[in-house]
Amino acid sequence: MAESSMVFLLGVAVWGIWSSLGLLKSGCSYFMEWELVSLNGVSIEVSLIFDWMSLMFLSFVCLISSMVLYYSGGYMMGDSNMNRFLYIVLGFVASMLMLILSPNLVSILLGWDGLGLVSYALVIYYQNEKSAAAGMLTALSNRVGDVAILLGIAFMVDLGGWNFLFYVGGSPLENSLVLWLVVIAAMTKSAQIPFSAWLPAAMAAPTPVSALVHSSTLVTAGVYLLIRFSPSLTGTLISDILLLIGCTTMFMAGLGANFETDLKKIIALSTLSQLGVMVSILSLGGAMLAFFHLLTHALFKALLFMCAGSIIHNVGGTQDIRNMGNLVGSLPLSVMCINLANLSLCGIPFLAGFYSKDLILEVAFMGPLNVICLLMYWLATGLTVCYSFRLVYYSLSGSWNLSCCTCVSDEDTLMSTPMSVLSLGAVMSGAALSWLIFPACYMICLTPVFKLSVLFVTLVGGTIGYVLNLVSESCNLKSLGSYHKTVFFGSMWFLPFLSTLGVVPGGLSLGGLFHQISDSGWSEYHGGQGIYFNLSGLSQVLQVIQENSIKIYLLVMLVWMVGLSLMI
Repeated sequence: MAESSMVFLLGVAVWGIWSSLGLLKSGCSYFMEWELVSLNGVSIEVSLIFDWMSLMFLSFVCLISSMVLYYSGGYMMGDSNMNRFLYIVLGFVASMLMLILSPNLVSILLGWDGLGLVSYALVIYYQNEKSAAAGMLTALSNRVGDVAILLGIAFMVDLGGWNFLFYVGGSPLENSLVLWLVVIAAMTKSAQIPFSAWLPAAMAAPTPVSALVHSSTLVTAGVYLLIRFSPSLTGTLISDILLLIGCTTMFMAGLGANFETDLKKIIALSTLSQLGVMVSILSLGGAMLAFFHLLTHALFKALLFMCAGSIIHNVGGTQDIRNMGNLVGSLPLSVMCINLANLSLCGIPFLAGFYSKDLILEVAFMGPLNVICLLMYWLATGLTVCYSFRLVYYSLSGSWNLSCCTCVSDEDTLMSTPMSVLSLGAVMSGAALSWLIFPACYMICLTPVFKLSVLFVTLVGGTIGYVLNLVSESCNLKSLGSYHKTVFFGSMWFLPFLSTLGVVPGGLSLGGLFHQISDSGWSEYHGGQGIYFNLSGLSQVLQVIQENSIKIYLLVMLVWMVGLSLMI
């Protein structure tokens, strides 16, 4: 099943990129709509949009999905529920394709809700308490976005239709409630502050799921929806708020990754940081730049997760980077690919991440940035390089921390082949996409200080990230001296606690109060139990009356005579 699914998805990816290039060259797009049911003037229609953007994103999703399915054959080998896992992954891909090709807010909800439901099933795949808690946090955080989409559907009735492509860029959507709701939905799905806690928690899922879900599908669905609505966002209050939220998320995730020791959570926080980059440049009007970075990021981040899975699989299941080290001699292919993906993430020249990330930073520096956002861009760029080189030191080039009997190797071709394919994308996709999406060059006018600042921040971040870990080998751990600050920065500014302990006790206590006062109180007294006791009492009185007792008849006659005498 895995082989046939992989071949089918690979064929769809080839068809998608070929059709996308044809539509990009011709400038055409196809809007398909057909009627399913028509009754008394009410028709139910299904609509699909085929333009270069949707087909290119579709091809990237199918390519990464096919590689993940192939990779799962090695990673999940021996799993008793392998077929169930594959069915859930294919359901996830189907939901994503539904969302990509839908120009209609109602059909988008089908894919949107499908993503949330299937992601919950994938997060709780390993059935334990930690997975259950992570799955519930993921599901409830995404339900906020689902409710926002539902409310957006209700308010779009006022516009006369649900095909939002007809209204994007026009006056009906500018600063409307529908636009606010769509932005809230996109923030929940793309894990922007204050909905960031679920993304690292979702690392409880199997690593192939992380490579698919947290690189190119679930987390980028919100950014893709914002790109579709971007003509109505430009120059509004919403874009200013999105800029601040994106920059803060980018900075917070980069800072937290430098204090994290879980390999998969470090990569998840780097995904969160890059999502902040996409949201921030999108709010500045660079929708095409955000889409460009979305595609390149999908390739090298999927590669990064696959390499992390290969390392975790070979070192016995541990995810703590402090228990690894000096793997370059044992896992040469995995180490080469993870270094390639890390360098691409850092924006090292002529790799995929450089073409999108460097262009984004230069366009942002040319735009109307305030000082706070400018500093956050600089710091987040340096922190990205810092935690990437820290990861390289701890897991790949430091001292050997595994046991002497550990056997690690890169002999599994089911896992190494997809990594080799995606490593080509991590090298060449940036240049190829920049030629295709931007046939005319961007005009960049910056002073030498701003032009060289990105290179300077990158060099400083890499030096700090590597040298500090060398120093820590022979010195005391300085972070224990400021333990409270370390916990604050390392726990994403307490967002996981605020999203759980900060919300749950209030809701539970309020629900308990309502249950005590209403359900078990007045509504019970005047509701079910009250009616039951009153009817029981009345039925007992009637039963006594109907027992043909002479005393009752005489009493009734006496009451009747007294009443008659009073009337006279």
